[in-house]
Amino acid sequence: MFKLKENGTSVKTELVAGVTTFLTMVYIIIVNPTILSAAGVPSQQVFMATIIAAVFGTLWMALVANYPIAIAPGMGLNAFFTYSVVQASNGELHYTTAFASVFIAGILFIILSLTPLRSKLITAIPNNLKLAITAGIGLFISFLGLRMAGVVVDDPTNLIKLGDLTSPSVLLTLGGLIITAIFMVRRVPGAIFIGMVITAIIAFFTGQLKIDELVTMPHLPEGIIVWNPIDALKEVIAHSLYGVVFSFILVTLFDTTGTLVGVARQAGLMKDETLPRARKALLGDSFGTTIGAMFGTSPTTAYVESSAGVAAGGRTGLTALTVAVLFIIASFFSPLVASVSGVSAITSPVLVIVGTLMIASVRHIEWDTFDEALPAFLVMLIMPLTSSISTGIAFGFIAYPILKIVKGEAKKVHPLLYLFAILFIIQLVFI
Repeated sequence: MFKLKENGTSVKTELVAGVTTFLTMVYIIIVNPTILSAAGVPSQQVFMATIIAAVFGTLWMALVANYPIAIAPGMGLNAFFTYSVVQASNGELHYTTAFASVFIAGILFIILSLTPLRSKLITAIPNNLKLAITAGIGLFISFLGLRMAGVVVDDPTNLIKLGDLTSPSVLLTLGGLIITAIFMVRRVPGAIFIGMVITAIIAFFTGQLKIDELVTMPHLPEGIIVWNPIDALKEVIAHSLYGVVFSFILVTLFDTTGTLVGVARQAGLMKDETLPRARKALLGDSFGTTIGAMFGTSPTTAYVESSAGVAAGGRTGLTALTVAVLFIIASFFSPLVASVSGVSAITSPVLVIVGTLMIASVRHIEWDTFDEALPAFLVMLIMPLTSSISTGIAFGFIAYPILKIVKGEAKKVHPLLYLFAILFIIQLVFI
């Protein structure tokens, strides 16, 4: 089924690779409830929804696409859901309505993945803007992590300022950041997860973390949150969430595609610079996003942490299957996860570390070409300043065609980009 001999691997190697990948990405079952609970979603609901989405998407990659790549709710999109969609509405938008927009985005994503339009969208967007989106999200979630832990706080005269460095929460955050960074520098497999465990142990012995229960039967407090596409579409239209849906699709589009190609190339699975079974693989995050929204989590994406499993020898879907099984086992530890996710100092270092990894994409941006550099910079600048991924994308997508027209290179801009620019202007000015 997995063609182990054909791919030059073995059952033992694949199992070890699966465990490695799981350890590098399991932090999401703690961080995701922390972020989405700020939108009012019950932590237990998010925990189970995260696992359901991860299991479904990863099983698809394992059994249908036969790739050693794991799927789970993406970092950045969870923050966008909470702070740029729900909280930004000032109480006017309930999280169930926001999940309706994720649900519709997932359905549209499935349609895109079944047609050549997904690849056309990828080629239509300039590479510098794609890189800037990744980097901007990295800045956004890093800032979010520092703010959640009180390392930076609101200031009436200067917007933000340094927090109280002597407070237990800030000290634990900085200590956890240093500990995790040491493991990252030493290239320890599962460095982020191990850093969280050590930080949690310190929090426990300093009285910042209390654990009343470790294991319980998996359950969903609110059951299925959204399931009817027609009702979900009505919610999107009623609240004019077109820009939100578009942003979910756009970010997931680049994130997943880039990760799939990168990990597949690392594993030596590319054939003449093309990805075999590409359509099957691209459907993994599409279905994961749709299923995840039904139960209560933000969009899923292919995890770049899968490269850790590939480095350990993973070459087939058996690696992904191992990850999925481990996520199922993790579903029984919701009380422990709830306790840990309630201490922001434990999860905040993760946001900073992940942000550091994402900002690395800026090195590939053409900074010497101003008409390419400014739109990219606007994307990166606006995201953390407005706490909105979609607003950052909007500014970049509007500035890019304008500068190209002024430069006399209007024909070099894909027609779809002009359409996106017009839609974003309408959204920012009128909606």
